[in-house]
Amino acid sequence: MNTSALEAPDQQRLSHALRPRHVTMITIGGIIGAGLFVGSSVAISAVGPAVIVSYAITGLMFLLVMRSLGEMAVEMPTVRSFTEFARAGLGDWAGFAVGWLYWYFWIVVIPVEAIAGATLLQRWVPLPNWGLGCILMSAMAGVNLMSARSFGEFEFWFASIKVVAIIFFIAICGAFAFGITSPTGATFGNLTSHGGFAPFGLVAILAGSVTVFFSMMGAEIVTIAAAESTEPAKAVARMVSTVVWRILAFYLGSIALIVSVVPWDSIRPGESPFAHALDHMKIPYAGSIMSAIVLTAVLSCLNSSFYVASRVLFVLAERGDAPRWLVVTNRRHVPARSVLLAAAAGFAGVIAAILSPEIVFGWLVKASGALIVFIYLTIVLSQIRLRRARERSGAPAPLLPMWFFPWLSYVAVAAMVGMLIAMGTIPSLRSQLWASIISVAVALAAYAAKRRRA
Repeated sequence: MNTSALEAPDQQRLSHALRPRHVTMITIGGIIGAGLFVGSSVAISAVGPAVIVSYAITGLMFLLVMRSLGEMAVEMPTVRSFTEFARAGLGDWAGFAVGWLYWYFWIVVIPVEAIAGATLLQRWVPLPNWGLGCILMSAMAGVNLMSARSFGEFEFWFASIKVVAIIFFIAICGAFAFGITSPTGATFGNLTSHGGFAPFGLVAILAGSVTVFFSMMGAEIVTIAAAESTEPAKAVARMVSTVVWRILAFYLGSIALIVSVVPWDSIRPGESPFAHALDHMKIPYAGSIMSAIVLTAVLSCLNSSFYVASRVLFVLAERGDAPRWLVVTNRRHVPARSVLLAAAAGFAGVIAAILSPEIVFGWLVKASGALIVFIYLTIVLSQIRLRRARERSGAPAPLLPMWFFPWLSYVAVAAMVGMLIAMGTIPSLRSQLWASIISVAVALAAYAAKRRRA
């Protein structure tokens, strides 16, 4: 029989050690990462200055998804993983499939971030890539094994560094773009002087939104962290009401200033456009500064990956969808077995990346590529179904309702379906879509097998 957190024995209970400041920074840290500091170069080079519109479109869609999630989280504060809203809205099959797919998504992120961090560290530490990757994974696994509070403290400071860096970056670039520090005056002419504002047309703007989407995901982590906070419902409401707006301002502000300060066609994919802009403005040690900030972002994501993977697996075990021995927690109320299992999977991923980077590891990454779109889609569909059931029962409106329901919910669904279709038409993303569809099929087949055994 499944038991709630309030009824669980002490050795099966998570802590409530996270404070509001932890949850706020966990939300910010989940969204602002290497996808912004480095990955944005891919979108800029593919879209041009109109990438600002791509970020705005994606940001609005992302906000609708988070509002749907917020509505459910406030109404069901005892749900300890956002994947369980799929179970509540669509049934056990959705809870099982979404839970395992989300766990798989973060398990793949662990070796990816560890290798990225190791590559950055080699700038200062002369050790092999795989060795540094294993050291980083061991360190972050150790942080997560200590306590939820230790995870929260590390994430608080990691996210604080990123926020301060972006604020300083916006201030420096803003002064340059408006001509205060620029020797040639205002630089906003870069928005139109290199092929126009949208040199590749409307289709490129929409296609760029697909690339941007994957750099902005991560705010859903707040619903998992909130379960170990003192005020879960307030934490989620604060995330949707204020924090997400601030993050969108950071994204749009920094990207808009980058393409204003430097010509967009001078930005090379794979290199940090932030470092490029700082170099252009003659900021000393720009490369080293951005390498340190990106390393912080990578460690933040690695830290969060261990936390999310362990908690999602804990909830799956609690629901009977994973082995029951994973429910046991240590004396600090940490699901240590789930953390260690995530570490083992991470080490296996690093080994796969070394021995078979193109075949095994390449497949693992591709098979997780579009999963987050499928997962977000089920969350919004769950919100629609739960809200309809609420209306039929005559219950009062939710405390944090989706705006203009059901129309904006339908807009979010249509946008994500459109994103999946777009992935099928973009050659560089088509293989990720089909590999992710196979992952979804495997998860559904596993659920069917589980039901037959039951």
